[in-house]
Amino acid sequence: MKKSVAIIGGGTAGLFAAAFLDADRYEVTIYEKKASVGRKFLVAGDGGFNLTHSEEIDDFIERYTPDTFLAEALRSFSNADFIEWLHVLGIPTFIGSSKRVFPEKGIKPIEVLNKITDHLKDKNVQFKFKQEFTGWTEEGNLIFNNKDVITADYYLFALGGASWKITGSDGSWIDLFKKRGFSTHPFVAANCAYAINWPTTFLEKHEGKPLKNIALTIDNQTCKGEIVLTSFGIEGNAIYALSPKVQASLDKRNFARVYLDNKPTVSQTALMKKLRNSKFNTSRTLKEIIKLSPAQMTLIKEGLTKEEFLNHEKLASSIKKFPLKITAAGPIDEAISTTGGIALTAVSDSFELKNQKNTYVIGEMLDWNAPTGGYLIQACVSMGVAVARTLNNPD
Repeated sequence: MKKSVAIIGGGTAGLFAAAFLDADRYEVTIYEKKASVGRKFLVAGDGGFNLTHSEEIDDFIERYTPDTFLAEALRSFSNADFIEWLHVLGIPTFIGSSKRVFPEKGIKPIEVLNKITDHLKDKNVQFKFKQEFTGWTEEGNLIFNNKDVITADYYLFALGGASWKITGSDGSWIDLFKKRGFSTHPFVAANCAYAINWPTTFLEKHEGKPLKNIALTIDNQTCKGEIVLTSFGIEGNAIYALSPKVQASLDKRNFARVYLDNKPTVSQTALMKKLRNSKFNTSRTLKEIIKLSPAQMTLIKEGLTKEEFLNHEKLASSIKKFPLKITAAGPIDEAISTTGGIALTAVSDSFELKNQKNTYVIGEMLDWNAPTGGYLIQACVSMGVAVARTLNNPD
């Protein structure tokens, strides 16, 4: 006789757990509080639907904080495995110039989601919509919509984090878990915009401009990429990857100091040589020889005195290590992802809650972090597959 698995949450992690559970062994039902599944999965496709990243798995794992927690799941169902699975499902992919992996051009996010849900329906996975988890009975069964009691042999929670509330991922479940005695951490915005108090005159000229091929550093961690200058501050992949350390500094000091390297491929010594040997004035040298953008030039000019600007050593140092003071994170609901949720110490290596047998927790509702670029989706996919394989092989 088949056993039952109740998956609470129809996002990426829950969908992939259902996709890999043995249909001959389990009757699987997904309970989703919205009227459809995969809403955040579709939101991820609005800015370019990168499904994963193509880098080698050892480097891939190092993108996560903490990097050891997801290592086994990522190795067991890696980015290469995910790409192969998509191809078998009929979703061809390609690797972009950034080494991110996308569906072949012309394939829309909804088409990818439909392929996945069609696969689940072929496996007789059941979908129950408008089912909001609201707690447990005294016997440990689940309550939905404050009245309906659900019983299953295994429970798999994949309720998401606390960003993009419109998708159903609002983090409201955390109080229920805390009340039941599970260790949790408050949700914090990650992969989000960060506030910088730009001078008004600077914004008037450069708001919305990107700084490309730059690097940001905080506490000896450096990330290359790009950022966009906004009225709020900055956003973009270079700052997203530094979110854990930025947030830690904000918590401790109420500000974070990051350093902008405008020319990460050119040493400070080489910059000084270019400045010293140039036949042009300093401004023209920055523009035509060193090739700083107008926004970078304005930023550096406004950050230096006239004497410092004309001093080759001071100027080269400023180009390589320009300080930016971050004063706050952007609103949590506008963040691409969040950290916080169920403490990692509350779950076993197989993602089972230590204090509640046969109950698993996966996805963004656990307290881990990763940058954008396919790492978030891949982690949710790998965790879903990992739990499914655990249940498929109970011995």
